[in-house]
Amino acid sequence: MDTAPNPPPRSRLASARAWGVRTGARARHGAAWTWGKVAAAPWKRIGIWAGGVSGVLVIGLVLFVTFADWNALKGPISRFASTATGREIVIRGDLDVDLWSFTPDIRVSDLYIGNPRHYADRGQFALVEQADASVRLLPLFIGRLDFVRLDLNGADVSLYRSAEGISNWSSPNTGRGRQFNLPAIREFSLNEGRLRYEDDKRHLVLDATFTTAESADRRNPGRFELNGDGRINGRPFTLQLTGAPLLNVRRDRPYAFDADVNAGGTHIKADGSIQRPFDFSVWQANIEATGPDLADLYTLTGLALPNTPPYDLRGVLQRRGQTFGMPRVAGRVGDSDVRGDFTATRQRNDRLMLDGDFRSNSLDFDDLMAVLGGPPSTDSGESASAEQRQMAANLEAQGRLLPDAQLDISRVRNMDARVSYRAAHVRSERVPLRGLAVDIALNEGLLRLDPLTLELRQGRFGGAVALNAREDVPRVDLDMRLSNARIESILVFRSETPPITGALLGRVQLSGRGGSVRDAAANANGDISLVTTSGEIREAFAELTGINVTRGLGLLLSEDQGKIDIRCGVASFRVTNGVAQARSIVIDTDTMLIRGDGTVSLRNETLDLRIQGEPKEARLIRLAAPITLQGRLRSPEIGIEAGPIAGQGGLAAVLGSLIAPIAAVLPFVDPGLAEDANCAALIAGRAQPPSDG
Repeated sequence: MDTAPNPPPRSRLASARAWGVRTGARARHGAAWTWGKVAAAPWKRIGIWAGGVSGVLVIGLVLFVTFADWNALKGPISRFASTATGREIVIRGDLDVDLWSFTPDIRVSDLYIGNPRHYADRGQFALVEQADASVRLLPLFIGRLDFVRLDLNGADVSLYRSAEGISNWSSPNTGRGRQFNLPAIREFSLNEGRLRYEDDKRHLVLDATFTTAESADRRNPGRFELNGDGRINGRPFTLQLTGAPLLNVRRDRPYAFDADVNAGGTHIKADGSIQRPFDFSVWQANIEATGPDLADLYTLTGLALPNTPPYDLRGVLQRRGQTFGMPRVAGRVGDSDVRGDFTATRQRNDRLMLDGDFRSNSLDFDDLMAVLGGPPSTDSGESASAEQRQMAANLEAQGRLLPDAQLDISRVRNMDARVSYRAAHVRSERVPLRGLAVDIALNEGLLRLDPLTLELRQGRFGGAVALNAREDVPRVDLDMRLSNARIESILVFRSETPPITGALLGRVQLSGRGGSVRDAAANANGDISLVTTSGEIREAFAELTGINVTRGLGLLLSEDQGKIDIRCGVASFRVTNGVAQARSIVIDTDTMLIRGDGTVSLRNETLDLRIQGEPKEARLIRLAAPITLQGRLRSPEIGIEAGPIAGQGGLAAVLGSLIAPIAAVLPFVDPGLAEDANCAALIAGRAQPPSDG
């Protein structure tokens, strides 16, 4: 198909230039026509009319602002405020506004502020008899409310928080919101105000009055005061809060305050400041706190602290948004010193996370009894609250040791924690301790003490303890090992020379359900085992287990200090429903085989044990009268059970019976020690049976 040839380049350039000339001519002609029409318009008359209309609008606006009845706008303003805040707001009295200033004045009487919809049945959130305010005009255009002056007369405020932590001052959608803060206020006064605070989560009720007194006297400029009383956990509660005068408060200067809180026996004094008035999420204070029990601080702080003896602590308390804590705290808890730091952070799930690290130079071991829900020592000179002394008296009257104070499961479930504690020295007349270390982890109701280490004067008792409070009835699991210990360093003897010495190993594995130590022990199941792989026993003591009248009693009366070797010793118990049944109690020496049986009841806190010796050589006179250990755990009694005269036969069978019980507990013995132990040789069959001679 034939096509026309493309024009040469010079012809195309000439065509484009011609088109541009024609287009420019048309544009100039159109502009000239438009300008002619505009110039011919009656602009003078248009200007007169436009100026007249604008003037009328401005004059109308001025007249409206000046002479308007603002009360006619109460309804629309109230409805707008109610929609914006999610709670009913009604101006029941008069509304007056003076806009002719860079700081407009607003006066409202009988202002009603209701609760969010989910608390509508609780009535009013606040009722203000008279409110006078002046605000800066220019900051309003950037969305900031900056008060020059705010005077509230007869304000009645009711704050409430449910057991689930949903408050009536937070977000209307979730009930949980940011910390309540006031906008910047230059001059602030509160006259004849009343505050009522109910907190079902903390079991707290407070009725308080607040007011301000201002003065031009620089020596006595006045102050802000809030005074209230109520009850916390059913106990009396008082609060006194004083602050600097609210006159000339500035956003860029800290606002100083003092607080004095008394709740039961708890007394807290605070001297601090709000870093940016009145942003309550950033402040710090020097704290002095004393009280009968740190656990009582839960209602004030939300921290599930352990039960303790009376405390006296000092430090700096800080709040930074969702985190508060003490970068340094020191003092005494009971008769023990303590120092350390902690932070508590509100997490997204509204749970607190406590991180802490604490140290003691000298720990009184009796103080730890309070952590288990029991009383510390109440002897003369020991620190204990009146309630703890009463608890100790009740336990003594009932002849019991194990405390029955119930664990508050809700507290354990409401927070998480990572805390470490170390005691460099431990003081105890009953337990041979020299140090303690524990790492504590709490996660959604599961409390773990892992590792838990008690350093003995010789040896170590360590392992892990778990308390599961995720179920209705808590479960306690305990797995502790005794290693490298010595019998003479654990058992307390009156004589200077202990009647029995030797290496000691052991393991305790128990699991029980209950809301108290007593309940968990009464339902415990597991095993308790002790093994001595070598040692010595005073000959008189060994002989008396068989009541050899002519020898054992004579050696004892003559204070003979002769020793015989312990070839092997085992004490093994099976615990079922709180009752520990002896599976094997055996001490094998060169001249005597000592055996025992019986039970230890954690349920009734009683014991019934019998210990009897079998001589390996002929005795002139021997009475088969076992030594008994009976009565309550708190005050056991040692006696002699009369019985028939026993023969000397059957020793080989007795020795044979040692193999099974020792084999059952050998896994609890550290392998390094078991290799050279006589127990291991006996089990392996390498030990020679004792001779009769």
